[in-house]
Amino acid sequence: MQTVIAFILIFGALVFFHELGHLVFAKRAGILCREFAIGIGPKVFSMKRNETLYTIRLLPVGGYVRMAGEDADTTELKPGYRVGLLFDQDGLVNKIILNNKEKYPNIKVVEVEAADLEHKLVIEGYEDGEDQELETFRVHPEAMLVEDGAENQIVPYDRQFGSKTLGQRTMAIFAGPMMNFLLAIVLFWIIGAFQGIVVDEPKLGGLTKDGAAISSGLKKGDAVQSIDGTEVSDWMDIQEAIQKHPGEEIVFIVDRDGKTLEIPVTPKEIEREQQKIGVIGVYPPVEKSPTKVLASGFTETYFWTKQIGSMLGQLVTGQFSIDALSGPVGIYKSTEEVAKSGVVYLLKWAAVLSINLGIMNLLPIPALDGGRLLFFAVEAVRGKPIDRQKEGMVHFIGFALLMLLMLVVTWNDIQRFFL
Repeated sequence: MQTVIAFILIFGALVFFHELGHLVFAKRAGILCREFAIGIGPKVFSMKRNETLYTIRLLPVGGYVRMAGEDADTTELKPGYRVGLLFDQDGLVNKIILNNKEKYPNIKVVEVEAADLEHKLVIEGYEDGEDQELETFRVHPEAMLVEDGAENQIVPYDRQFGSKTLGQRTMAIFAGPMMNFLLAIVLFWIIGAFQGIVVDEPKLGGLTKDGAAISSGLKKGDAVQSIDGTEVSDWMDIQEAIQKHPGEEIVFIVDRDGKTLEIPVTPKEIEREQQKIGVIGVYPPVEKSPTKVLASGFTETYFWTKQIGSMLGQLVTGQFSIDALSGPVGIYKSTEEVAKSGVVYLLKWAAVLSINLGIMNLLPIPALDGGRLLFFAVEAVRGKPIDRQKEGMVHFIGFALLMLLMLVVTWNDIQRFFL
């Protein structure tokens, strides 16, 4: 149960902040956002605030922001339609009743002659009755279309995604991955503030109570000069020297309060990643200065971005097998292992996953944010957008291929962990 909660919280947070980036910048551009969803599939919870429906859906494997104009979500009132109209105090149509009109006793029933709910915001038609003249009804820009009791807000053109400038559309899409990188920076700040920043010096930090270091007489703050006759210049040198000698006595030459001491230590032998290494129960030196903590958020994010980018490069060049990729099942199993190590390791795992999500979404693959940004780049070069139907077909094919890849990766995870 602990693993399930950790997985849902981590994955939910990554998706939430990713989609929040899309939502904030879309709203700043004036785009009507119909829904902000965490998860996919059937709704578990929903709440409408202002124009947006906020939902939590059953499967915690994604999310989305449904922006007006991105799909065929507009209703066209064709000539001959009979609709009911309700008006606000200013005489503007604020509700257009498409069916079940008998449930609304105060409506004005009109046979539509012409309607424009995107640009002019008018409905022209004849009121029920004999010898009626053609009337024009002005429509409120936030009027509701009501069908089977469900209300759906109309979308004037200036509230649609496609009406915005190239820069506004680009930011609305780029903001999702951007938020994943910002989340990673914040998580690394929290880790740094909680446990301090490793100082790359040849000194000893904290010692465990039952480790070989403390039982041999080493102390926190000892400055290590050499190990077994080999000079050390940073913490990595100390760590490597210890790990190379499992079960073998090694001699530390340390400086303690101006005195040089010679202390023999025998590292305990453990197995890690199918290799035997030595450990003595000592941590690297750390400090908690605000400057170093702030810097660590950026340096750690940059480091892991490079690492993940390098692995993607190996995948493209064939040095990295697709069998090594992990989907939700693999991430769940990894979260289970990380959770055993404590909260700090979970936070670091969440930060790395957030960076990974940001990078993956920036890849120029159809159906991903990067694929859409690629179309925007082409639009910037051409000076006009690509035909929406053609772009939509490319994204549809890309989405289908991504789902196929997800099935393959998930099956590999199931075979690896359960079969």
